[in-house]
Amino acid sequence: MQARRRSALTAVLLALVALALFVAGCGGSDDKSSGSISSSGSSSAASSLPGKGKPAITIGTKDFTEEFVLGELYAQALRAKGYTVNLKRNIGSTEIIDKALTSGQIDAYPEYTGETVTSTFRKNVRTSSRQKLTDMAKQLYADRGQMTSNPTPFEDVDAVITLKEFAQKNNLKTVADLKKLSHFTLAGQAPFKGRIAGLKGMESIYGIKNVTFKQLPPGLQYRALDRGDVDTADAFTTDPQLASGKYTVLTDPEGVFSFQNVLFAINKPKYEALGGAAFMGVINKVNTLLTAPAIQSMNKAVLTDKKEAATVAAQFLKANGLAGGIGS
Repeated sequence: MQARRRSALTAVLLALVALALFVAGCGGSDDKSSGSISSSGSSSAASSLPGKGKPAITIGTKDFTEEFVLGELYAQALRAKGYTVNLKRNIGSTEIIDKALTSGQIDAYPEYTGETVTSTFRKNVRTSSRQKLTDMAKQLYADRGQMTSNPTPFEDVDAVITLKEFAQKNNLKTVADLKKLSHFTLAGQAPFKGRIAGLKGMESIYGIKNVTFKQLPPGLQYRALDRGDVDTADAFTTDPQLASGKYTVLTDPEGVFSFQNVLFAINKPKYEALGGAAFMGVINKVNTLLTAPAIQSMNKAVLTDKKEAATVAAQFLKANGLAGGIGS
């Protein structure tokens, strides 16, 4: 009987050991399953970062507020996708920054379509078609070895402005009306004087020769107008100062100042090294969001509210689901 009991007890103990091993085995299976999920999540995260492991890109900007904002938007959106971005701000005018691009000092920068055609490539072209101008700009870059993004919805066109009182007193409504003045002064950045989409175009298309040009850094033309130091000034149509109601924007019926939507231009070898279409997809996503009200609001935040361009860009990207980090 005792032997029989010992045998039964042994059988029970063996059953318990087997059960414990079975439970442990199930636990091991759960761990593997959990590990598989983690691995899948990691793979998913990696696939959402197309810039991971890619070479760094150096983006440049021109020398005014809107370009600083654009540079931060692109840089931060790219960093959020794993790209390493060096941002070189305030390089200079179109003529200067384009040399930085072609010499390899920078890899890419945002440029305006009309500026591309008339200032970068020196084409004396005027067209009433925005699409034709954009296609021309993209082709000129492509022929020279650069790839370009889709254009932004907003455009930022040069415009001749005056104080409202001066415009009313002299019955000024269009750029052509400036010919009626015996003489006037015009403030602007140095390149404006020699550009087709600038004073040179005003002279050749509208016959305006009764002008003295006064060179001023960007932003100071408004102060010069307010003090009466100049009669007119070159401005950008997205300048937040124009919302004050103090200024009259003279219309440009002949289209001297052309269309000026933004293209992101990048040297083709770097474009390919960064992943081509996947890289440009990040840029194009940012561009789709850049309406005139959006860019004007960001310009105002920097110029009028004295916020940092990096902070303004970060807030905009976060609000639109493209969160980026502040800084460069």
